[in-house]
Amino acid sequence: MIDRPITIPLGLLLISIAVLGSAYAFQHIGGLQPCTLCLYQRWPWWVAGGLSVLALTLIRERRFTRALSALGALSVLIGMGIAVYHAGVEQHWWAGPTACSGAAAPKTLEALRAQIFAAPVVRCDDIPWSLFGISMAGYNALISLATGLAILWLLRRNTRSA
Repeated sequence: MIDRPITIPLGLLLISIAVLGSAYAFQHIGGLQPCTLCLYQRWPWWVAGGLSVLALTLIRERRFTRALSALGALSVLIGMGIAVYHAGVEQHWWAGPTACSGAAAPKTLEALRAQIFAAPVVRCDDIPWSLFGISMAGYNALISLATGLAILWLLRRNTRSA
């Protein structure tokens, strides 16, 4: 079954739907509003899902299907990098973007007022939810790593067996 051309892009599409569905469920059902970095983490999954749909429409062209699946895997691995960065910001291992993390203290009252009115509602360096000590960004990093590497491995394996 793994050797069928439809398997890899369909699997990537289903995983993309599951990850994005979970993120939107946490947001709209669970009430956890995403920060800027959370939103950035969704884009690679959207790209991977879109590439998967394109690969499925071109299923008869194995070369294109494989190339699009590989690009989808690379997109997911880029998303892993974003998720690792976000997890590091949450753990205060490094500073996050000033737009969604703690900013430097303003020097004037006018600067303080501007900072207050421009402050985002959700901070990137807060962990609103975790399970077993791993935040959503951490789980996204783990899922992205596993998905990206599994797809690249399957593509390589199927190339050698073909």
